[in-house]
Amino acid sequence: MSDGSRGAMSGRLVDSAYAAGWAVVRGMPEPIARRQFDAIADGVWARHGKGVQRLQANLRRVLGPSVSTEQLRRVTHQGVRSYFRYWREVFQMPRMHTADLVARMQCEDEWRLRDAVAAGRGMILVLPHMGNWDHAGAWLAGTGVPFTTVAERLQPESLFTRFVEFRESLGMEVIPLTGGDRPPFSVLADRLRAGGTLCLLGDRDLTASGISVSFFGAEARMPAGPAALAYDTGAALLPVTLSYPSRYDWATRIHPQVVVPSGSGDRAEKIRAMTQAVADSFAEGIADHPADWHMLQRVWVEDLDASRLSSNAVTV
Repeated sequence: MSDGSRGAMSGRLVDSAYAAGWAVVRGMPEPIARRQFDAIADGVWARHGKGVQRLQANLRRVLGPSVSTEQLRRVTHQGVRSYFRYWREVFQMPRMHTADLVARMQCEDEWRLRDAVAAGRGMILVLPHMGNWDHAGAWLAGTGVPFTTVAERLQPESLFTRFVEFRESLGMEVIPLTGGDRPPFSVLADRLRAGGTLCLLGDRDLTASGISVSFFGAEARMPAGPAALAYDTGAALLPVTLSYPSRYDWATRIHPQVVVPSGSGDRAEKIRAMTQAVADSFAEGIADHPADWHMLQRVWVEDLDASRLSSNAVTV
């Protein structure tokens, strides 16, 4: 069998697995699904594969050099359970009623979000991979704020289509990161200038041209897009962090608006400063709820391949 054939078969298997998840897990009573996914998470954590090792290494930076081995293992275990809770909820959310999704959300400083919507000049909510960002989107749409987001194009294409259809069913407009009719930055800027809302994940650079920020005391790369869109359109830029306050509920924290710095400095310098402010808000929220940061990829420059570090320009 050729490498291409093996890749195609692997893609079909992945797509089939996700399809089974939506078909089977969606119909399970929530307590049963919760126990099953906790058991799966416990097994994954115990095997300590590459994903768990990466999560643990990332959490070591969050918890600091003085963290004990026992505490690091405990938080990593909680993190794997939190990550699998996200997937269990993704599979079960299509059957949940909007009223239930809204009622189970706790939102801290929600007034910041509502004031930005009322201002009518566009709003960008930028989030890390925390808690359940799909639920947060469903909550936002369910409380009267439709929005646009960007999705990384997954392989196989059928899997990407499934995720687009799922997110659109929750009330989101989904723009592909690559392969669309227009560059995503242009489409997103148009939505903002029309007074719309964006929700963008912003804690991991996918382009090899992200901005260097200080993140938990070390250099990391984060995307320039959210700050650049705010700078170019005048939209409000609000960092948001998410967590699981209990086994049954969700929580969102709306951090203070990141404003364009006053004074001297060109576009690139100001976008860098705004991205650093976003990183600072992320760090604050992640430090409060480290187990709910689902980062199983490399973020810090020391951990990245040299080929990923060729640029630090604002290229959007």
